[in-house]
Parts: sequence; C-alpha cells; structure tokens
Amino acid sequence: MTHKFDFKNINKLDNEWRRQNLPPVLTIEKLGLSMSDIVADIGCGIGYFTIPVAEFVGKRNNVYALDTSDEMLEELKKRAALADVFNIETIKTSEYDLKLPAESVTFAILVNVLHEIEDKKKFIEEIKRILKPDGKLAIIDWEKENMEVGPPINHRIGKEEVLELFSSFGIKLTNSLQFTKAFYGLIGVKGANGKRQ
Repeated sequence: MTHKFDFKNINKLDNEWRRQNLPPVLTIEKLGLSMSDIVADIGCGIGYFTIPVAEFVGKRNNVYALDTSDEMLEELKKRAALADVFNIETIKTSEYDLKLPAESVTFAILVNVLHEIEDKKKFIEEIKRILKPDGKLAIIDWEKENMEVGPPINHRIGKEEVLELFSSFGIKLTNSLQFTKAFYGLIGVKGANGKRQ
C-alpha cells in the first residue's frame, strides 16, 4: 500500500521548511523550463509550483494543474486568484487518466507524487502519452533515506528505480539534480518516435 498525502496536512505543502529546502522559483529555474513550454503539473496540490510556473510562461500558454483532489484544486484556484495568475487550467484527474489529449504538453512536472502511486509503470505510460515527442518529464521526490520529515522510507521511491522506469519507457535521462539532502530530481526526454527503446 502506498503512502497518500492527506489534505488535513495542507500546511506541510507550503511552510518555511519546504521553502528553504525546495524553493519554488529556484527549483523551476533548475528544471530548465522554456517560456514557450506547455506545462502539466501532475499532482499539483495547492499550486506550490503551478503558480510560479504559470508566472514564468506568462500569457503565452496555459499551465495544466492536474490533481485527483477537489480540495487541492479549489485551494489552488484561491491562491492563483490572490496572486493575479489566470493562465492556469485546473483538471480533476484519476491516477491513470490525466484527461489531456495525446501529445499535448511539452513539459510534465511531478513533485513528490510518484512514491504515492501503486502502479508506477501504468502511471508513467499515461504521462508519456500526453507528452509531445521530445517532451520533458521532471521528477522530484524524497531521497530514500530515513529522516524526520516526509513519508516513511518504505513508501519512498529511490533514484535508481526512477531511472529504471525511464529506461523501460524509452525516456532518456538528460539531467540529475540535487535539492538539499531531502530531495533528488531527474529530468528525462521522451524519444521522438514515442516508442520504448
């Protein structure tokens, strides 16, 4: 059974510790987004990254905010309105149906979500479906180590396991990032032929 985030713990999604360890703007800069990117923030939560991404790309493109929780999406809408950001399209999804057309986004962001997914291969397959050829997938997740914060170690997914998923779906690793001691980041590119290698 995977570890699911509880909306009751919403304060953990935006607090001083998180802003020190995973600052949203600096994190986005490290991911290498382009202003022309069509972005899907998968498991967007309260919009901790969605809103700065939307500010970054500007009015040129909508940013898709995808989540399975109505409560998270409603909180995101409130925060976006307060920030005067109006190029976010919120979409309620299921875990294995992201409700977007095939090959519709150029950059998918997945922050602290993959460890919550039961069937990770099915999930990555669905993300790959919505990515355009040469589209990027950025995964940030908890290091698989014991620490006072975050999910239990047996619910975490290690960097090596993510790399195996990338490889099995023909996603080429282009960058490996470190975000303090708590988080790692991996960026991959979908093969132009869209097939497993």
